[in-house]
Amino acid sequence: MSTTPINVSPYLESEKWIARLTLILGAVAAIPVGRFYGPSWGVGILVGAILAWFNFRWLRQGLDALTAAATAQANLRNPQVPIVTYFKALFRYGLIALAVYVIFKYLNVPILSMILGLCALGAATLAVSVYEILHPQE
Repeated sequence: MSTTPINVSPYLESEKWIARLTLILGAVAAIPVGRFYGPSWGVGILVGAILAWFNFRWLRQGLDALTAAATAQANLRNPQVPIVTYFKALFRYGLIALAVYVIFKYLNVPILSMILGLCALGAATLAVSVYEILHPQE
């Protein structure tokens, strides 16, 4: 096992760009979708992108907690993951599902538009990944 410290700053920058691009892509996509398919579809795209952004933030917090627990228990043969970490992961998806349901049911926003808005996170991740491949940092 290597004890050489890893420079994580490029990875943190990539995470910041993924978070920013998720919101930017969602907002940019919501405008023409709202124009051509109606305002409720544009709102759905935007709401989905915002939920994707929250999902990314919560996922990052969960992974940071797992990393901290693993680092603290590095010398143990069987490290233990706090049960709260599992609860937060399930809670995250449940909260997103609840938000989508409430918005769909009470605000009459098409569910497909929110699902497409959730894809903004994937698009942002893909864009940052391609950028990192084309512009590697030494």
